[in-house]
Parts: sequence; C-alpha cells; structure tokens
Amino acid sequence: MLSDLLAGAVADAEQRRAERPLSIVEAAAASQSPAIDALSVLAPADRVKIIAEVKRASPSRGTLASITDPAALAVSYEFGGASAISVLTEGRKFLGTLADLEQVRAAVNIPVLRKDFIGLPYQVFEARAAGADMVLLIVAALDQATLVSLHDLVRQLGMTALVETHSAEEVDRAVSIGASLVGVNARDLSTFQLDQNLFGRLADRIPSGVVRVAESAVKTAADVAHYRSDGADIVLVGEALVTSDPIRTLSEFLAV
Repeated sequence: MLSDLLAGAVADAEQRRAERPLSIVEAAAASQSPAIDALSVLAPADRVKIIAEVKRASPSRGTLASITDPAALAVSYEFGGASAISVLTEGRKFLGTLADLEQVRAAVNIPVLRKDFIGLPYQVFEARAAGADMVLLIVAALDQATLVSLHDLVRQLGMTALVETHSAEEVDRAVSIGASLVGVNARDLSTFQLDQNLFGRLADRIPSGVVRVAESAVKTAADVAHYRSDGADIVLVGEALVTSDPIRTLSEFLAV
C-alpha cells in the first residue's frame, strides 16, 4: 500500500510539474513569507500538544468527512488549542489538495504541515510555495540517500521535517540524519494494521532534545493519555476530530 501511495503521489507531482515547471514553483517558494519556526511552537511542555489534521478520507476507512471549507475547520482547530495543523494533500486516497493547504495557511497563525507521500524535491518546493511550515517525510518510503537529500532541502527552505517512523530501524535512520521532529505512526502503512503500543516501545530510541510525536490510533482522551504516559510530546489527531465536534474533542484531549 505504501509503495502504491508513493508512486501515485509522485506521478501526480510529475503531472503538475509538466504544467507548472520547477523554476516557477521555486520562485513561488522564494516569494513566500518565511516559514513559522515549528520547533519552537512544538517544543516539549508540561502538557501534551496536538497537531490537528484536515483529513477527508483514508484508504483504510474511506470517506470520513466532506470538509468543504478546510480553512474554517483549521480555524476551529486553532481556537480549540491545537499547536499546529496537518493538511493531507494527497488526492487519490485521501481526497486532499494543495489548495486545501493554501486556504488553511491563509486562515491560521500556527504552523501548517504538508502531509503527503513525498519522494521528489519538486514536492518540497510545492509545499513551501503553498505556505507550508512543515513537511512529512516517511522513512519507510525513502532510501537513505533520498531521505537525507529531502530532509536537507526542507531545512534549506526554512521548514521543519516531521520524520515518520514505524520501527526501531527507521527511528535509528531518522535520528542519524539529525531529525529534530520524529513521529512514530501506530499504523503500519504496508498493512494498515494498528499497534498503539508501538510508540511506547520505540520512544526511548528517540534522543532527548528531539520532539516526539505519536501518530494514529487516537479515538479518545484515554488514547492521548496513553501516548503521553509513554513519553509523547505531541499527538497527531485526524479522524477523531473530523468525525466529532472538534473544539469539544480538542478540549478533552488537551486536558489529559
């Protein structure tokens, strides 16, 4: 599944590049206001922080919410206390677009993450051109040389990479490139099975000074508390927010 998602995202990016050459996207990225320092915003604190996700659908659950106004949803997330907004821009399975990210960036004052299957420098420039402050890099989807080069490019453009892992070996790969924001996804992107205890097993491999993000398998405040007790600084939440009253749900999650 992961290889198919990456291949589709890269193919779609190549199509966009044919219509909008890299030179134009680079110029658009250069003209953007500087990215927000996401590491400062997401620095560990006495209470857990939430990255709230704009997510219409997923391969495992199908359509979750129509989200006709992603900016309005993001504003409600910010009002509810989210520290950052994740915007899914993958179109085939998650029904997202870069326009969603642009609309969200224009509406909120907190960091915005482009969550997609990134395999090309073009996609990183697209993210900055659309106003992203953060970019997701999935270790399992990239060989080490590509991971290093994309991570370096994200930094060069003033953004922060959320480097996502699913195993001890992947955490070690993320740490070896100097990742400052490391996520552990409870969902295996090859099988889409969930393991909520994976974060706890891997957290100690993430060095002090690196921000630890727990991703997926969050439905209730108890799930957030579980991740927090295992050492998560940040919890990324999507489905539980788009299928509920987001402000009320955020209030419950942030109270743990």
